[in-house]
Order: sequence, then structure tokens, then C-alpha cells
Amino acid sequence: MTQTITIGSRKSQLALVQSEWIQSELCQAHPDCSFPIETMSTQGDKILDVALAKIGDKGLFTKELEDAILSGKIDFAVHSLKDLPTHLPQGLMLGAITKRENPADALVLNAKHQGKTIAELPPGSVIGTSSLRRLAQLRHHFPELEFKDVRGNVNTRLAKLDNGEYDGLILAAAGLNRLGFNDRIGEILSPEVSLHAVGQGALGIECREGDEMVLPLFQPIVDFATTQCCLAERSFLRELEGGCQVPIGVNSSLEGESLILRGMVASLDGKTLIKGEWQGDINEPEAIGIELARHLKEQGAQAILDQIFAEFR
Repeated sequence: MTQTITIGSRKSQLALVQSEWIQSELCQAHPDCSFPIETMSTQGDKILDVALAKIGDKGLFTKELEDAILSGKIDFAVHSLKDLPTHLPQGLMLGAITKRENPADALVLNAKHQGKTIAELPPGSVIGTSSLRRLAQLRHHFPELEFKDVRGNVNTRLAKLDNGEYDGLILAAAGLNRLGFNDRIGEILSPEVSLHAVGQGALGIECREGDEMVLPLFQPIVDFATTQCCLAERSFLRELEGGCQVPIGVNSSLEGESLILRGMVASLDGKTLIKGEWQGDINEPEAIGIELARHLKEQGAQAILDQIFAEFR
């Protein structure tokens, strides 16, 4: 008898592509189960005329899905891991992290600038981004450029770019790759210019805590290296008490049995960037994230965060 396990997903094209990939992998690993997808809109999908930072970010793209897991309407939800808060509601857990796509930020250009890098754009060029993290870092490195908020799904943003509302956009390389827009990428931004968001490029599966029916099903799609890196990144963010709308960036890598985590906290105007690096045992990722966060706090990150939290309260 076929067992039915229901997957929850946001309705956006990117969310569906991601959920369908998980569905396909699980169907292949467990031919005796069926994995229908139930879609829903979250608050973050509905409010498109307000900057993300002003809405508040606790569960902005996850709450409706989480309620559906807790009520039993769905068995688990697929998220872009960068959207999943580091503190989950009681009764829920992060059940699996899958192999990461390129986590970097990417520059997509209007046709008139084709072939240029971000450093080659003329002063006053308008760059679209809805992320305070990207904004702070780019303001720091390219103060001569102008930055403008952009909301909506990837297709909507690209249409605004092509209509000439922006000279360029900064988007996640992973999302562009998953949607088949790799050819639109003009430049992959180096970590020196833009440290990426915590969990960017990875998918996270959220389920009921200790759910003995679904947890074993995830084993074939869990990626160890991605999981360890993302656990370090998430503990770094948790220790800094930063949501996804705080200018906090990371970059993680593995060398043998060591995990190296780089992190950054920036002021909103981009004038102050506090960066650091910590490394430790690959099997103790959360300790690495905590140590790096404490190190940056001592360097002045706490004062920056206090000021940002005061502005958005």
C-alpha cells in the first residue's frame, strides 16, 4: 500500500521548482511512497509594496507553512534555507539540509551594460536589491552607485530590469540557476565584495519534531558538507540575534576535517564593516558559529546591531 506524505511549498515559481526537485529525489529513493505538493502563500508573498526590513522578518516566508505542519495538513515544508529563522516554533525542527547550489550573489545587468562588471558601471547607475546585507556591503565598496529597493519574484524583477527601471540587480546565483536563468548572470560577486546570506543556496526541510515517519525518509537527500557549513552559519546568526533582515553575511568552506567560517556585520549605511574568521572541527559546526559571533561582538558588532534593532523596533 502506498504511503502518502504531503509536502508544503510556497506558490512562487522558484519555491515550486525547489519543492518539485525534493519530490523527485524522494520518489526515486522511496518508490513505495507518494509525495503530493500542497501550495500556499505566505505573508512575505502577499506584501510586495513594503521593504522587507520594515515588515519584520520572524517567519515572513514560513509561518503559514509551519502552521500547516503543526495542524497536520502537511507533513513537512521545503524552504530556501536562508528564509528559515534560526529559532523555530515549538514542536518543529530542521529535518534535513540538501546539497547546496552556488551560494554567491550575482549581478544581472540591463542589456545596455552587458559585459561590464559592477566595478565598471558608470557612477549613478541604479542597482536593485531588497536585502540590507547586500545593500550595506555594496554601499561600502561602491559608494558612487545608487541603490533602490526591488520586490517580487525573480521573473518580476527581471522584467523591471529589462524595462529600464534598474541598470542592474543583485540576486542569488542559486535561484537564477534553478530557474534556468544562468545566462543572465553578468558577474558572480566574490566573497571580498559580498558575503552571502546564512544558508543561501541550500534547501531546508522543516518537519514535526521527532517525526519517526518522515525523518528516516530524508536520509538519502541529506548532504553532510552542506549541513555542517549551514549549521555553523545558522549558529553564527542565532548568537548575533540577527534575522534575515540584518546586514549579516557569511562564507563557509571545508578543508580536510576543518570548517572555516567567515562572517560580517555591517552598519546600514555600509560605512562600517566588521569582518572575522574562525575555524574548528567539522563535527562541531555550531561551536564555530558561536565563537565567531562572540569575536565580532567584541570588535564592535554588538553596537551596530543594537543601533539597527532600535531603528526597526
